[in-house]
Amino acid sequence: MSLQFSEEQFQEAWRELDDPQLNGGWELFTETMGIKVYRLSDEDTGLYKYKVFGVLNGCPPQLCADVYMDLEYRKKWDSYVKELYEKECNGIVAIYWEVKYPFPLSNRDYVYVRARRDLHMGRGRRVWVVLAKSVMVAQYPEKNGVLRVSDYNQSIAMESDGADGTRVFMTYFDNPGGMIPTWLINWAAKTGVPAFLTDMQKACENYPEYCRKNRT
Repeated sequence: MSLQFSEEQFQEAWRELDDPQLNGGWELFTETMGIKVYRLSDEDTGLYKYKVFGVLNGCPPQLCADVYMDLEYRKKWDSYVKELYEKECNGIVAIYWEVKYPFPLSNRDYVYVRARRDLHMGRGRRVWVVLAKSVMVAQYPEKNGVLRVSDYNQSIAMESDGADGTRVFMTYFDNPGGMIPTWLINWAAKTGVPAFLTDMQKACENYPEYCRKNRT
């Protein structure tokens, strides 16, 4: 297990599949394509934390997890990726990710670590968990014209929906910095997150063919 994350963090990531924790100010922000997005104002930044619940039809959870972890493949199906790669930095594997923003806004980039665990819960139940958070490493200096997102964390838990799909719970927060219009933040949460999951669903469908062509 990654030293960057505790056992309790992995356990917390999947519990809301069974018992969503939405007290304390969480509000339903949008619901579309079977995806519900909740948000909670973060007092320190004035931004929002998000929780996402939904089902990806026709995509089993292990396949979802494999697609989610495959950085090279993500560059093929995620149109917002400008750069995405990983390398070892001071004993940890850190990922560099630059995200395209619409003109005239500057692109944002992230440096983060992540870890995946496939949990066997007993009675045949399995849950796939991926955790990610921002880190600072000297090997990824900031670029001119690109704003570094230094406060980012995300967790995602996936399990079978009992048929051929995946139940998904995701929570995330990032502080993109700079002056971003409220309409863009709202758009990203209302349409960007569900659209990302829909794109990921399509990516799952195409993954076996991608692997066949690129890994023979």
